[in-house]
Amino acid sequence: MPKLKTNKAAKKRYNITATGKVKRTSANRRHLLANKTKRQKLSSRRPASYADKSCVDTIKKLLPYGN
Repeated sequence: MPKLKTNKAAKKRYNITATGKVKRTSANRRHLLANKTKRQKLSSRRPASYADKSCVDTIKKLLPYGN
C-alpha cells in the first residue's frame, strides 16, 4: 500500500498532541495589531486553542501521520 500524502496547509495550521487532541493557533494575531486594544492582544496570547470536536475527524484525515 502506498504512503499517504500529508496536506501541507493543514500541517502548517494544526498539531496533534500525544493524547490525540488537535491544537490550533488562536485567531486575530497576524496583522492590524495597532488597531487592537491591549486586552485583545493579551487574551489571544493565551495557550493554544483546540480544534472543535466536529472538525477533528476531518483534520486527522488530512494529517495521516499525526504531524
